[in-house]
Amino acid sequence: MNRHNSATLGTPAVLSPHVGLAWGLLGVLAFSFTVPFTRVAVGGLSPLFIGSGRALIAAVLAIAALSLTRQRLPNGSQWVRLAVIAGGIVIGFPLLTSFALTTAPASHGAVVIALLPAATAVMAVIRGKERPPVSFWIMAAIGALVAIGFAALQGGGLTHLTTSDLLLFAAVLAAAIGYAEGGLLARELGAWQTVSWALVVASPIMLTLAITAVLQQPPIATPIEWAAFIYLSVVSMFFGFFAWYRGLAIGPMAQVSQVQLIQPVLSILWAVFLLNEHLTPVTMIGGIAVIICAGAAVRTRLNRSSPLSR
Repeated sequence: MNRHNSATLGTPAVLSPHVGLAWGLLGVLAFSFTVPFTRVAVGGLSPLFIGSGRALIAAVLAIAALSLTRQRLPNGSQWVRLAVIAGGIVIGFPLLTSFALTTAPASHGAVVIALLPAATAVMAVIRGKERPPVSFWIMAAIGALVAIGFAALQGGGLTHLTTSDLLLFAAVLAAAIGYAEGGLLARELGAWQTVSWALVVASPIMLTLAITAVLQQPPIATPIEWAAFIYLSVVSMFFGFFAWYRGLAIGPMAQVSQVQLIQPVLSILWAVFLLNEHLTPVTMIGGIAVIICAGAAVRTRLNRSSPLSR
């Protein structure tokens, strides 16, 4: 790969916040299948194989994309930041959720993962030095509480902390750090370039883990379980991040992150169709409430100018 940079060609200097929200919504739609499909995949594949294998397949796609488009190499400090991103979204979140969902149902996983938008907003403030208004934080907090309460009522809730809960909390923290750092770096390298380089950085570790997983437990699964694994590898781990990081890069990051409040709603809806979970009136009412809160949080910064898109 040479030093040619195509990340900024043909991109307007300033984009409307609506554009960032649209890209963020597309990413959330892709991610909303992650929890139910992980729950399907762990029915026949080991969590170590799922967590490492999906990242390894995505890394192969990333290398191909970076090579074909002749992307420039990141500089020294960017490699360090890519390592932080890789630790959060390529290594941490996939592995932790895969192990957690071997015992926790998809709806229970959505309970804890509903905390991710608020966690990402906090990391955006710490790392990106964003300062959203008080009204944003109020609506973000209410939205997170509504999302958690909704998912808890639907799936049994967090009545006590289990090992799966702790793994999911750790996954949320890892993803929030990766999202915040990735959203910032995407302004320099480009959205899909950032996640692609992060996959490349993590690939030696994930290759080692994948080999270990195959040796410990040779992967044997049904066609449906393999299909779920392929989705996790190609969409959840690769193409979904193209849209998500593009949205975070356009920003404002703390605002776009709140779109993910609707992800637990979508995840549970998919679980209804894929895992035969029962859709109750509480689920419908809770879903509407979560979307309203997410929309209110987004609107508090909708009229503010977004950062430069790179």
